[in-house]
Amino acid sequence: MIWPNATPTIEAVAAHYDELDNYYREVWGDHVHHGYWVTGRESPETAVEALIDLLADRLDLMPGHQVCDIGCGYGATAQHLAEHHHLHVTGVTVSAAQAKQAQARIAAAGSVSIHHMDWLSNCFAASCFDRAYAIESSEHMLNKQLFFSEAFRTLKPGGRFAVCAWLTCDDPRPWETRHLLEPICREGQLASMGNEADYCTLAKKNGFNLLSAEDLSDRVSRTWWICVRRLTKRLVTQPDYIKFLLDRTKSNRVFAITLFRLLMAYRTRSMRYCLLTFDKPTHRTKKAAAF
Repeated sequence: MIWPNATPTIEAVAAHYDELDNYYREVWGDHVHHGYWVTGRESPETAVEALIDLLADRLDLMPGHQVCDIGCGYGATAQHLAEHHHLHVTGVTVSAAQAKQAQARIAAAGSVSIHHMDWLSNCFAASCFDRAYAIESSEHMLNKQLFFSEAFRTLKPGGRFAVCAWLTCDDPRPWETRHLLEPICREGQLASMGNEADYCTLAKKNGFNLLSAEDLSDRVSRTWWICVRRLTKRLVTQPDYIKFLLDRTKSNRVFAITLFRLLMAYRTRSMRYCLLTFDKPTHRTKKAAAF
C-alpha cells in the first residue's frame, strides 16, 4: 500500500473536488472516471459509457434492483444505469459541488437519489442494496477496511460489489514510489493506493468472494492523453485557466502536474487500473464471520 506523506482529511478530499469542479467538468465531463476503449476509435464520450456498460455486465443488474453508487460524482453514471437498466440508484459523495449537480438529475427511467455524506459514516440499513459499486472513489477512503465492511454490511446476501480502482503494480521500485505514486496520492488527495492483492485481501477479510479481477490499464490509459490535450488547449485559449494555476491560494492547482505523472505511471506500468468484482455469500462461512 502506498501512503502519501501527508494523509488527507475527508474535508480535503471534498475541497479538492469542490475547487476543481468547473475544470473537471470542462476538461472531461460529468462522468468523472476513465474511458474504456475497445477498438481505439471510440469517442471519449462513448468510451466513458463503455466502462459503465462493462461494470453493469459484471454486476449482473436486474430491473428494480436497489443499487448504491459509492462516490457518485455528478450522478451521471447513476443516471445512466438507472435509465438503461431500470434501477433505483442511491449515490453518495462528500463534495458539495458534486452533490448539487447530481441532485438536480431526474432519471427518465428508474430513479436516482443523491446523498451528500461520507460513505464511511453512512446511515444506510443493513442488507438494503442488491448491488453496489465504487468507480475511482476507494482511493480516497481513509479507512479501506471500513470501506469494504460497509459495502458488505449494506449488501443483501447474494449481492454483488464492483470496484474500479487505481492500483499500484505489485512491487513498485523506489523511484516509482518517490516520483510517481506517492505524489499522485498526495496531489490527488488519495488516502492510499493499494495493489490488487491488498484489495482482494481486504475484501476477503470482510466476507466477500472474488468473482473476477480484470486489468483494464491498456484500455483506459488514453483518458489522460485526452485530458492533457484538452487542458493544454484551454491554457492557450482561456485566460482563467492560467489565472487559476498561478493563484497560490488554490491548493489543488497542482493537479495539473499530476496529469503528467499519471501518463508516466501508466506508461511505465507503475500504476494499474483494475475492475474487481465480488459477491456476498448467501451464508457467511465460519472463517469469514471471525473478522
